Amino acid sequence: MRFLTAAALVALVLTAPAVLAQDQDGPIATLSQAAESTEARNAREAIAYETPLPRGAPEQDYPLVAWCAALVEGHIALGRTLTSADDLDREIMRLGALEATDFREALREGAPRQTVETRAAAEVAEAEAEARWTPLMGLPDEAARSQAFGLFFGLPGRCEHAARRVRENITTAPVTLEAAGLDDMGMPTP
Repeated sequence: MRFLTAAALVALVLTAPAVLAQDQDGPIATLSQAAESTEARNAREAIAYETPLPRGAPEQDYPLVAWCAALVEGHIALGRTLTSADDLDREIMRLGALEATDFREALREGAPRQTVETRAAAEVAEAEAEARWTPLMGLPDEAARSQAFGLFFGLPGRCEHAARRVRENITTAPVTLEAAGLDDMGMPTP
């Protein structure tokens, strides 16, 4: 059931009005970061860290952010191969570029604090994420590439939180569902 709660959060993000996206210079925030309470952020983070990652995604924050950046950049690169991209496709690529920039900035800021092993793990994770796009980029049929572009469902919610934690040098364990006052389905406990 935890997946339903995460899916509801994803639906909230995906249904944000596109008009807001056109006037924004950074990643789209469905909640004002200034207005979001620490408790609300901790609840979102707890859900994100309790939701299993996709197969092949690294568990450690720094390599995960590199993996997330490479996935978004690969999606954008695939979209750029489309001669039939419509306004929605172009908006998805624009927003993806903002997200990738945010991830790359977090990696840049966090790099000096990482061990050699962690930076190496990030390079491996990035290469593996890039490689996921290689067969799709090589498809000669534009309709097949377009379908693959449209089937990318986005990133795990943990990417956003991992980038913040790397950027802000947060080394403590993420808040658990219980500590955030949530049950195992991500619902507030009485």
